[in-house]
Amino acid sequence: MKSWKRKLRMGMVGGGQGAFIGGVHRIAATLDQQVELVAGCFSRDPENTRITGEQLYLDPTRCYRTHEEMAQSEARLPADRRIDFASIVTPNNLHFPIAKTFLEAGFHVVCDKPMTYTLAEAEELVRIVEKSGKVFGLTHNYTGHPLVRHARHLFRSGQMGTVRKVIVEYLQDFLMVPHEKLGQKQAAWRMDPAQAGIGAALGDVGSHCVNLLEYVTQDPIVALCADKSTFLPGRMLDEDVNALLRFKHGGKGVLTISQVATGEENGLRLRIYGSQGAILWAQENPNYLEVYRYGKPRETLTRGQGYLCTEATDCTRIPTGHPEGYFEAFATVYCGVTEAIRRQIDGSPLRPEEYDFPTVRDGLRGMQFISKAVESSKQGSTWVTL
Repeated sequence: MKSWKRKLRMGMVGGGQGAFIGGVHRIAATLDQQVELVAGCFSRDPENTRITGEQLYLDPTRCYRTHEEMAQSEARLPADRRIDFASIVTPNNLHFPIAKTFLEAGFHVVCDKPMTYTLAEAEELVRIVEKSGKVFGLTHNYTGHPLVRHARHLFRSGQMGTVRKVIVEYLQDFLMVPHEKLGQKQAAWRMDPAQAGIGAALGDVGSHCVNLLEYVTQDPIVALCADKSTFLPGRMLDEDVNALLRFKHGGKGVLTISQVATGEENGLRLRIYGSQGAILWAQENPNYLEVYRYGKPRETLTRGQGYLCTEATDCTRIPTGHPEGYFEAFATVYCGVTEAIRRQIDGSPLRPEEYDFPTVRDGLRGMQFISKAVESSKQGSTWVTL
């Protein structure tokens, strides 16, 4: 059966009762009617998995106690029943072993960010993915916004000239109080080095900043100088980070992230100043892109208009004036992964460089950033190469 004759079948690891991002992935994956969830191991607690499976109306025999059992059991099913890919929505420390298990069992993988627990795991996962030939997607969802894709087009086409200065910020007040001591699951694992890794805010929001700015500019960071801080007593990981950036083609940048910024909600903002123009995009108002050119009136571009590039209009679902946002951008990433998997199933695979979604290489890039930012800060905020 050709893959376009049916929905792709997804299994999920993580995302059980009390989780946040698992529900987001389930909505996003199925938004465009290309995917159906058919199996899962939603928690390390089998009872949580059972309850989650019931609430999602899944076959109880396909709600598994461990991810190993899930991969092995699904691989034994007939080709017209087994999952096509696994979506990983667990804490960071489990990403690598789960991804490795499913890739080696012959399944494609979608993974939440940051990609792995350590840089060494990220390097190994690149080798595993490339050896397997399987599709691996990383959900840096902000790349799925139409106006982010148009911003990339403006720089990639040369209309904005060379990058001179970048200011990227991601400010939240999510961790203003010690939620991890008050039973909030989301804060507990993010502030636990055994689950989050060497960076908290660095991994949670900093990796988004680096992915977003490099996606739009196509100009990689080559060096950074970082200063990380922790303000609340008893915490072992960063809550706030500031960094200076240097780019391959001579531009400079400033990155500032915080999860203790009073009054901020989800303040991701990207400003890029080029030799011929500049852009400003803000995640909390994602349907607008400010474009500046020297000596000319400022322009405000809006989502869904015919003057946008094809990459932007292709991922627009509804007419102008009807806002699209977080779920739709996430869904666009899943659509890219879905298309790549379908092309493999139908025998006409895309090359990884043709993928229009973040890949295992982007995941490696994020882990390199986290590692180098921690290294710089520990050395007294010295410059380090990336």
